[in-house]
Amino acid sequence: MDNTKVYKMSFAAVYPHYITKAEKKGRTKEEVHQIIFWLTGYNEQSFQKLLKDKTNFEDFFNNAPQINPNASKITGVICGYRVEEIQDKLMQQIRYLDKLIDELAKGKTMEKILRT
Repeated sequence: MDNTKVYKMSFAAVYPHYITKAEKKGRTKEEVHQIIFWLTGYNEQSFQKLLKDKTNFEDFFNNAPQINPNASKITGVICGYRVEEIQDKLMQQIRYLDKLIDELAKGKTMEKILRT
């Protein structure tokens, strides 16, 4: 898929898939929120507004209060790409989130997922 299409895709359209993926593996919506808030600096109130406004991925990450400085510790393969080698900063941030949700679904502890 063309990166531009991904960037313009509504985060709210993809968000339920993150929840479903986590819940299918016995994890919770709250844990998904914890991951999103850790990575982006959003809180529940600002996050709900983004969902309501159908914010696209580009604006979701570009307007994030603060991308966590430990995000660079996220490594590994997601969708066939090593996240630490993705040159496009925005695509890397999108894949960071994908990787964290994937780790949650695979049963990793929150401490490991959040690189604490």
